[in-house]
Amino acid sequence: MLRRIVIVGASLAGLRAAETLRDRGFDGELTLIGEESHRPYDRPPLSKQVLQGTWEPEQTFFHKKDGYDALALDMRLGVRATSVDVRARRVTLAGGTFADYDRLIIATGARVRTLPGTAPRAGLFVLRGLDDAIALRQELMHARRVAIVGAGFIGLEVAASCRARGLHVTVIESLPVPLSPILGRTLSEMIAAMHRDHSVDLRTGVAVTDVFGESRVTGISLSDGSRIHADVVVVGIGVTPNIEWLEGSGLTLNNGIVCNGFGEAAPHVYAAGDVARVANRWHGDSPRIEHWTNAVEQAVHAAENTLAGPTAAT
Repeated sequence: MLRRIVIVGASLAGLRAAETLRDRGFDGELTLIGEESHRPYDRPPLSKQVLQGTWEPEQTFFHKKDGYDALALDMRLGVRATSVDVRARRVTLAGGTFADYDRLIIATGARVRTLPGTAPRAGLFVLRGLDDAIALRQELMHARRVAIVGAGFIGLEVAASCRARGLHVTVIESLPVPLSPILGRTLSEMIAAMHRDHSVDLRTGVAVTDVFGESRVTGISLSDGSRIHADVVVVGIGVTPNIEWLEGSGLTLNNGIVCNGFGEAAPHVYAAGDVARVANRWHGDSPRIEHWTNAVEQAVHAAENTLAGPTAAT
């Protein structure tokens, strides 16, 4: 009898999985566990509307507080999952509490990479969560010069938002053409030209060798010997899936949670979103796709197969 479903990860994929389960008629115990204290929110506006100041942080929330009543969730926020016992079907949480399940959906997402060997200090930022965006926006109110390390989607979105605020922006990218492995050279060159047309100092084919400034960042050194002075440095060099808490669980971990085409990682365990590597018949492998739409669609897929069980059809 399927009566208890636990979802670990209270961001986009986790929430969509919970909504899908209720929409498909599951009326049992449904627990949503999230490490952040905020209720689920949308991440794409963080690097755009929130940084530009056109949205307040509360506008990123998917639902108001009373909007979760219909889902009848046991929502545990500000709580970190530390391990899972797939035989006992138990998730252990920080502080020694636990959540037992009949089915488990893991949607713990990913965390940002940082520059190796670089100590945290004032003025040095990453952007992944709501608290990051709030802190960075506050800092941008008093800054004049911003250096961004990494010209991926997040780095270029932050660059555009900083230019919208009238700040001087330098972007550093080790690739000769930003985004070219994802979008191809022609489109990527157009995007680079667009940013340069908007007065972004985009420097490609170089790497950061040092971040200078002791108690507070004052700039960065590059592999070509140049130095860039900045009041704020934002690092956007990719993410790492949050899988360390699953070590020793018996799940297959390799740059994410390896799943079959059903999103199933082990009997009674499913995964979705940035943390999941789901077998893909068109791709011919199990790619881990960091994309908003993928998180939504995988969450629906995982939730439906959670209810259908191992005999579900793809």
